[in-house]
Amino acid sequence: MMESNLISDEVVEQNMIFQEDDADVFFVEENGDHLEDQQVEPIMMLEPKKGLMFDSEDDAVKFYKGYARKKGFGVVRRTTRYDEDNKLDYFTLACSRQGKAQYSSKNSFKPNPSTRMQCPAKSNFSRRGDKFCISSVTVGHNHPISPSKSRFLRCHKKLDLHAKRTLELNDQAGIRMNKNFGSLVMQAGGYDKLQFGEKECRNYLQETRRLKLGAGDAHAVYQYFLRMQSKDPDFFHVMDVAEDGRLRNVFWADSRSRSTYESFSDVVTFDTTYLTNKYSMPFAPFVGVNHHGESVLLGCGLLSNEDTDTFVWLFKSWLCCMSNNPPNAIITDQCKAMQNAIGEVFPLARHRLCIWHIMKKIPEKLSGYEKYENIKYTLSNAVYDSLTKHDFDEAWLHMIEKYDLHDNEWLGGLYGNRNLWVPAYVKDTFWAGMSSTQRSESVNAFFDGYVNSRTTLKQFAEQYENALRDKVEKENKADSKSFQEVIPCITHYDFEGQFQAAYTNAKFEEFQDQLRGKIYCYPTLLYKEDSLFTFRVREDRKIFYEGEDGDIKEKWVILEFTVLFNQGECDVCCVCRLFEFRGILCSHILSVLALMEITEVPSKYILQRWRKDFKRKHTFMKCSYDDRLNTRVVQRYDNLCKRSRELAENGAESDALHDLVMDGFNELQIKIDTYRTTHKILEEDPTSKHDATMVNKEKIVLNTIHVRSAGRPPSKRKESKVDQVVKRLRAKKQQVSKSTKAVSSQKGRKLVPTEPSG
Repeated sequence: MMESNLISDEVVEQNMIFQEDDADVFFVEENGDHLEDQQVEPIMMLEPKKGLMFDSEDDAVKFYKGYARKKGFGVVRRTTRYDEDNKLDYFTLACSRQGKAQYSSKNSFKPNPSTRMQCPAKSNFSRRGDKFCISSVTVGHNHPISPSKSRFLRCHKKLDLHAKRTLELNDQAGIRMNKNFGSLVMQAGGYDKLQFGEKECRNYLQETRRLKLGAGDAHAVYQYFLRMQSKDPDFFHVMDVAEDGRLRNVFWADSRSRSTYESFSDVVTFDTTYLTNKYSMPFAPFVGVNHHGESVLLGCGLLSNEDTDTFVWLFKSWLCCMSNNPPNAIITDQCKAMQNAIGEVFPLARHRLCIWHIMKKIPEKLSGYEKYENIKYTLSNAVYDSLTKHDFDEAWLHMIEKYDLHDNEWLGGLYGNRNLWVPAYVKDTFWAGMSSTQRSESVNAFFDGYVNSRTTLKQFAEQYENALRDKVEKENKADSKSFQEVIPCITHYDFEGQFQAAYTNAKFEEFQDQLRGKIYCYPTLLYKEDSLFTFRVREDRKIFYEGEDGDIKEKWVILEFTVLFNQGECDVCCVCRLFEFRGILCSHILSVLALMEITEVPSKYILQRWRKDFKRKHTFMKCSYDDRLNTRVVQRYDNLCKRSRELAENGAESDALHDLVMDGFNELQIKIDTYRTTHKILEEDPTSKHDATMVNKEKIVLNTIHVRSAGRPPSKRKESKVDQVVKRLRAKKQQVSKSTKAVSSQKGRKLVPTEPSG
């Protein structure tokens, strides 16, 4: 019965807080790696005896801890004394169950468990010159001890370098803690083979994240920027700090992002709808499109506000970072402050509102109308199917008149800003494939899976680099596929082979989509003037419309497009403006080229930015990933692991080779033990001391305050029916829990007798 109680007390000990009146009492912690235990292994089998000498305090502690681990009890340190020179003169190591039990629970009927039971076992150590000697010892315990349970005791838990390195690498790869710890259990061959638990692994990773960026969120980011700049001279960062030292705004971009902008500076999307961290600071990434049509990061910021002054500061910082080279076109969401800032900082850039953000508001703004479904399809047809500005204006006004929408302020505002978002008004500008129906999509998706509402500023920079590393790898894979894989042609036209050889696979597939659409196009020559041909291209297309009964139906219609073709200079232009908008020849132009028997299109219609052989400077640059964990100790460890794995593979081929490798390892261990006893090993990483000095010298940057984002407050936003049901269930559960606690408290008070006054 006592054995079962002991197991329970020892397991609980790892989760309880050690309390002691004596300020000198503390648990002995394991700070070294497993190799440090090797030099005292020969004497660990001895029992403590009076007069036993040790070369240092550390040797004495390791000896007693090793003895305690093999016997099955914990160790606590007591009664530490120092001499006049503040030199350790005397200390006591005792059983962790020494001392009188103390109960701190306020509820007398639910006392906290305690492991203390005034165990007398202890060893006293006194200084003898430069060594320590056991002056007195008590071996016996007043409780059972179990060697098999010692691994549950806090003082015997430790993480070796292999476990630390595995945890760090798996954590950087995004592996969850339970799977991360599970891999260590499998490698060790069971839980009983580990000298630590999942809690120790979790605490170590939390400490590692804190140590990597130092103490203090905002100041940690500042120190991170300084460290990145020391590794990457072209790393750019700006921090906007208020007079009281509190962080307001921050912007940064590494050298690879800056170099990427040199290749893809024609179109940029900017979005602040992605709230990322616990301070609710709007995350503001600048995103472009590479030659595969994939998103590329061109710098990003964290903002304390969403007013005009803040956006002006951010845009000027970004423009300075990009050598004062503004983009040709920029896409944003609907924000008047953002629009004002763009007009001030980028006056010559073509600004366009993201149509995706606009169209997704249709249910919210128009669902209250009786004929909402009809309005929705009519509005979509007017926006997407209008070829010219005149066509759109005519369709829009017809919709307003038919459904009596004159008083709708939202629609009125959209029509007033139609030159900023309607495809018929913006398609004369090149938008690099940022489709009006899809693109702003990748801005938020860029960092999905890496940051969330609980991400702190200290973790943000690391997660930012993980996302950036992932994007770089995807671009490298796309480059490799475009060079190694060839998408076969689907026609016998020579110009298809021309695009096949030039374009990346992603863009060639877009070209083939238009080539497939050619089967629905029927070009007819209208008239000819010298070398100028004017064609009418009829296209069969399926559309949705409102029937006489009010239901939405679909039908095939014939649309007509005008294509101009100059035979002398081989110039071609279509009224749909797809090439000007996306950089891909439309099916209408392709039908005319086939009719005119054009075998090779001019190079001006094969855009350089879509080519698979497009030379990009940023591909020769390495991202400035934070390698603070990659210390000299870690580098040496990785090198040794690599070499030992090679030896292990060779030694596993036969029993003879296995014995040969093991003999070599044993001889090497003897040499290591001999070296360690005769040399002083410096374990401190010099970079850590340098970083600590920087933290002390630099001015501290204070954390930002919680930010209120633009738009409707979260508490007033519409909730789905599922969210409403979950919210009610949680409120009901909390109410029941409070009622139960109140009843329990009242019952407890009735059982406690009150002392008479006086």
